[in-house]
Amino acid sequence: MKNKTSDWFFALVAQQKNFFLLGVAAVLGLLIVYLVSKEYFYWSALPVLIIFALIVLYSYRSIFFLIPFLAPLSLQLRFFVEVENDLSLPLEPLLIGVLFITLYKFIFEPGSFNRQILKHPVSIAILINLSWLIITSFTSTMPWVSFKFTLSRMWFLASFFLMAAHLFSKKENAFKYFWLYIISFIVIIAYGTSRLNEYGLFNKQAANYSVVPLLPDHTSYGAILAMLIPLIIFFLIKKGYSEWQRIGIFVVFLIYIAGTVFSYTRAAWLSLGVSVVIFILLLLRLKLRTLVIIGAFTGIVLISLWDNIIMHLEKNTQDASDDLLEQLYSITNISTDASNLERINRWNCALRMFDERPVFGFGPGTYMFQYAPYQIYSEKTIISTNFGEVGNAHSEYLGYLSESGILGALTYLIILLTISSTAFRVYHYANDPEVRKLSIAIFLGLFTYFVHGFLNNFLDIDKFSLLFWGYAALLVSLDIFYVGNNSETGSLTTQSNHQ
Repeated sequence: MKNKTSDWFFALVAQQKNFFLLGVAAVLGLLIVYLVSKEYFYWSALPVLIIFALIVLYSYRSIFFLIPFLAPLSLQLRFFVEVENDLSLPLEPLLIGVLFITLYKFIFEPGSFNRQILKHPVSIAILINLSWLIITSFTSTMPWVSFKFTLSRMWFLASFFLMAAHLFSKKENAFKYFWLYIISFIVIIAYGTSRLNEYGLFNKQAANYSVVPLLPDHTSYGAILAMLIPLIIFFLIKKGYSEWQRIGIFVVFLIYIAGTVFSYTRAAWLSLGVSVVIFILLLLRLKLRTLVIIGAFTGIVLISLWDNIIMHLEKNTQDASDDLLEQLYSITNISTDASNLERINRWNCALRMFDERPVFGFGPGTYMFQYAPYQIYSEKTIISTNFGEVGNAHSEYLGYLSESGILGALTYLIILLTISSTAFRVYHYANDPEVRKLSIAIFLGLFTYFVHGFLNNFLDIDKFSLLFWGYAALLVSLDIFYVGNNSETGSLTTQSNHQ
């Protein structure tokens, strides 16, 4: 009887291992948060090791679904104690473990990787960009900072892109993956809204820090919300859900819209608005080449009229407001809005840094430590710092220019171009209507960050990086397994297709 009971128990655990692991991870995750809040930092590493051991013991692939669940709940160590090397707990130790497993498999089990994914244009573009980051880490003005930055990019890519691209060969895996993230992120929305409510829901100043320490500020919070809304809309119109499931998805959609409204993030609304325009152009079946030409022509016109535009913008004195239209209009206020003026200060610093080191830049991740001497007194604002010890370039593109030179910026732009090209190819050539709709949702979600990238840079934030590289991985998998020839499959992919 004892043996039968034991066999029954282990069989039950084996059948429900994903659910079991998520439950244990949730408990251990809360334990980590408690230990960190009490400043028991060394003890907080123990639950992380237990989580990783359970994952490896039961199934290496189970970590795939654990990561998006834990990502929104992870906390930066620097919010609790002064540390030289920051770490996101409990997520980043898991990502480091995945990186080592990935390297082991790549060296000793190369057949476990799908060659089509490794040879895909997006993968090649990412590899070229990563290679340049490694090179500029050696030439960096602060090598230790740069190597830490590059290593974190490597473990982000190992989990969020390479592993994801393999397992997204079955799109249902992608649905589970992003639903786990969407549901877990509701915790941040609830936390941020409840904290904001303490000062008044219409207090936009309090919104700046309402999500701390789960996220650095309201801008990164709004950027994530904007990236997820197109995907939630896809789930809302997707076939196969029951009436009650659709009602649940609609409630989630309303929660995310409310979160966006009370984030008071102007760039989030701007990016969503631009994505609506792109969606309309996609419905007209315009090709990527046409959109690039339109974008280039628009850029030339803006450059030619730049002086007149600046003169007009300097007349705008509309500050950020509770009113949505006034909030959006305040984006162009470069005369009195401290946030906008400080952003321009950071941009000009990045350009001066690029002018001094145009080829190799100052090194990945070094902008925040190096931009202070490049500030000009007349450009500094009430929120500028004399030592420039906080913040980044407030632009993904200018950040690359200042930190990794012209090739860093170009290789990043190539990543964006290859991602866009892949999205258009899937949209135009996939036979499955659901895949085409999914490709639109993912591309629009990514496009919100293409817009955000002019105003902010968030790819060093794990919660955000998961979405960006995860979306890219999904487009790659859709291109290979639902559009292209998938005859060359590695064992990881083959197995995942049968699970």
